[in-house]
Amino acid sequence: MSTTITRPADVQRDWYIVDAEGQTLGRLATRIANVLRGKHKPTFQPHVDAGDFVVVINADKIRLTGRKLDQKFYYRYSGHPGGLKRRSARQLLDTYPERVIVHAVKGMLPKNRLSRQVIGKLKVYAGPEHPHVAQKPQPLPDHF
Repeated sequence: MSTTITRPADVQRDWYIVDAEGQTLGRLATRIANVLRGKHKPTFQPHVDAGDFVVVINADKIRLTGRKLDQKFYYRYSGHPGGLKRRSARQLLDTYPERVIVHAVKGMLPKNRLSRQVIGKLKVYAGPEHPHVAQKPQPLPDHF
């Protein structure tokens, strides 16, 4: 038996679509992170970006369990004194629902250059419409 080396030129990328309506944020983010990295493929190698594209629609209808809407906070820091901004999950979902999903998925990826490349394959939209109809995205299977 020989070891198969996956090269970036040999990677076949698919497009998947996920409807986030009524789904729990963390569970959905875990599935998306695995598909973005390519861990669902038998040719997975941690140093090669072999993942697929994921389109998330209805991000504004995502569900958070417990009291996370009011107790979970997202922070931004400008680098200046007094520049720490804090917003609750409820405020962020009202204004920028896409950022909640991107933040959750980004936290589940490894912290390296490859993950910054991988997160670019995630497309998140607040409503049901998306501009990726030409790529013919398939529904994300439950076994991923």
